[in-house]
Amino acid sequence: MKNGDSMKKYEILTLFGILVLDQITKIWIETTMHLGESIEVIKDFFYITFVQNTGAAWSILEGQMWFFYLITAVALGAMFYFFKDTKENEWWLRLALILLIAGTLGNFIDRLTLQYVRDFLDFVIFGYDFPVFNVADISLCVGVGMVALETLFYKGENHGNK
Repeated sequence: MKNGDSMKKYEILTLFGILVLDQITKIWIETTMHLGESIEVIKDFFYITFVQNTGAAWSILEGQMWFFYLITAVALGAMFYFFKDTKENEWWLRLALILLIAGTLGNFIDRLTLQYVRDFLDFVIFGYDFPVFNVADISLCVGVGMVALETLFYKGENHGNK
C-alpha cells in the first residue's frame, strides 16, 4: 500500500479503545457522582470532580453548540483527509491523527447527545486549579503534542519504518 487510505486493525482498535474508555469513564462518573461533587485522591493535587462543560477549554464560548458542531465537523473532515494522505510508514503522524480523531469524537458524542461535555479529572498544580478534563481531552493533547514534535523535529522528512 502506497498511502494510508485505509486504517489498519491496530489503528481502528486504538481509535475505538480510546472512545470506549472515554465514554465508560464519563458514564461511570455521571452515574456515581453528583454534579459538582469532588473526591480528593491526592491531597492538594488530584481530585475527581464531576463538572459539565458547555464550552471549550476553560469554558470558552460557553453554550455555543452550533459553533462546536460546525468546527468539529470541519476538524474531523480535515483530520480524516490528512490521515488518508499519510503513508503507511508514517506511523507517528498516523497515531497522532488517530488520537486527535478519537478525542474529537469523544467530546462530540457528549455535545451531540447531552449538550455539554462531562469532565472529571481535576489537578491543582503549584496552586493553580487546572481546568477539569477527561480522557478525550488527554487524547487530544497527546495528539497535538505528537503533531508538534513531528513538525519541529522532522520537518516533513520520511522517518518511518522502511
